[in-house]
Order: sequence, then structure tokens, then C-alpha cells
Amino acid sequence: MWHFPVAIPPSLGVWAVFMSVLVTQLGLPIPAAPMLILGGTMAAMGQTSYASVIGAAVCATLLADSLWFFTGRTYGRRLLNQLVRFSLSLDTTVRVARNTYERYGAPILTVAKFLPGLGLISAPLLGTTPINVGVFLLWDFVGAMLWASVWVIGGAALDDQIVQLVLLVRHHGGTIFDAFAAIFLAVLVYRYVRRWQFRRWLAHIRISPDQLDELMKSNEPPLILDARPHGIRAKESHRIAGAQLLDLDSPEPLHPELLKRPIVVYCVCPNEATAKRIIAQLHRKNIHHVKALKGGLDAWEKRGYPVEPLPPDFETAMAHMAEDEGNEGEYTVRARLAK
Repeated sequence: MWHFPVAIPPSLGVWAVFMSVLVTQLGLPIPAAPMLILGGTMAAMGQTSYASVIGAAVCATLLADSLWFFTGRTYGRRLLNQLVRFSLSLDTTVRVARNTYERYGAPILTVAKFLPGLGLISAPLLGTTPINVGVFLLWDFVGAMLWASVWVIGGAALDDQIVQLVLLVRHHGGTIFDAFAAIFLAVLVYRYVRRWQFRRWLAHIRISPDQLDELMKSNEPPLILDARPHGIRAKESHRIAGAQLLDLDSPEPLHPELLKRPIVVYCVCPNEATAKRIIAQLHRKNIHHVKALKGGLDAWEKRGYPVEPLPPDFETAMAHMAEDEGNEGEYTVRARLAK
């Protein structure tokens, strides 16, 4: 039943798992779950061992995540912006990953692979923080073991169904690689279509740095809201000239007088996921007529438009209220709207 190329021979099964997980964790939009499930089925049939399959997946995960971690430590936040910009997943957002890490700390790595938007971004994000390398590797190892074990054990539990699927593919003249290719293409097309649809919607609410500069020079300048995470503000203590500081996580609404002006909001470098989340949070604050600055503060600075230091009271508050809750020095203070 199990003969190449219908399925993967035992001698190549562990390496197939290793390579599949490695390319997935390096960021290619190739799902590793089907290969892990097949590896679990092969282990259940005695073609290989559970330890070998799970070990291969864990080693590949640690290798890829370590590369991302040290790349993040070297290149910092701008690397994260590039990752979310080119990711096909609408769930990938630096804001969500950073807020989650600030709340739960390094142990979030135990479940990061299961949470949309955290799998790819967690390792390079933690590389931008002062977290100890040993602490990162420990929690990443626990998370990789848990993630790989779930899929492998699932494949073992469904071994009869997997075998029937392989036989069905063979009956129609295909191989297991044809099935994997079909899964890959389906995932790729689904993500591309979702992003294309969302970008069409996003085009109506975005504003370029040049357009914002023209509005600021008009007779009715907009209200500009700085929605960057407080941890980013603490490290990069400047803003677009005249911008107001907004804590999106605060339940406090904006003053009604402020809502009478056109509103432009910016973050660090919002991609689709970030822009969507920011706008949803603004709607909860009764802010419906809002534009999002395309490219965020990075694009504004790149165009050479003016920035100014954050107000001294904000910096003082950050210095006195910064708390280290076991999260390797990450700031957890909640910055309120500052005028």
C-alpha cells in the first residue's frame, strides 16, 4: 500500500516532515499540518517512530524560529513591518502580537503556533525585545513540542481515514504530492482572494502622506491620532506634528468636540490587519468618519514631513509607570489621550 510515489517511503518520512515544517516556519505559505498528519499516520502503521517525526518537526521549528529571532534582534521593528506587509494572512499584525506578548510574556510561545497572526511574527517580535535567548528557546521548544504533537497524534488517530484517502488519490491516478499541491494552491488562492477583497475596501479609507500634508495646510486641518502601541512610543518618542496620543485599548471615548473635525489615524506601519483592527476599535469609540495614513509614521518620515517630540508629561509618565511584569522589561503602562 505504501509505495513511492503514492506515499512517502519510511526512509524519507522524517526528512519530509523536517523540510515541510522548516519552509512553513520560514514564512512560505505552505501548510505543514498535512505532512505532520501523514507522519503521524506512518508512525501509527509502524513505518517510522513518533519520536522521530515529532523530533524532526521540533528541530525544524527551533531552527527557523532562531533565525527569525536573531534577524529580529539585528534589524528590529522595520523587519516586522516588512513581514506583515508581505504576509498573505490578514491576521498577521504586529500590534496584536506585541499586545499579547506584553500581557502574557514569553509563555505565549507555547500556543503561538495555534493562534492566527502569532505563528510567524512571534519569534522576530521577541527578537526586538530584551528577552534572554535561553528563555526564548525554552518556551519555543515547549510550544513546538505541543504544536507538533497535536498534529502527529491527530494523524495517528485518523490513520484509517488517511490510508483510505491515499488509496482514493491513487485510484484516480494521483500521488500524495498531488494532494499536497492541491491543498497548497487552495490555501494560497483563498488567502490571495481575501487580501484582494480587503484591499479594495481599504483603498476607500486610506490617505497618503502627501494628501495628509495638503489637508494639514488647508483651512480645516484634520485631527491626527497617534495610535501606536505605548511600547513603541516609549522607544521612538516622536510623533507627527500636532498629533494627539490615543490609547485604542482604553474604553474612554473621545470628546465630542474632537469628532467635529476630519480624523486621520496612524500607527507604526499598518498593514491590512492593523488598519482593520484600528478602525474597528475607533468605531467602538463612536468614530466612524476616519482615514488611515498609508504606511503609518514610517512613510510620513520617509517623505520628509515634520515630526515633533512627544510631550514631556508623557515621557515622565512612562518613566514612572513602566512596569516589568516578568516580560523582560516590556512596558505595560496604558497611555491615555494626551493633548
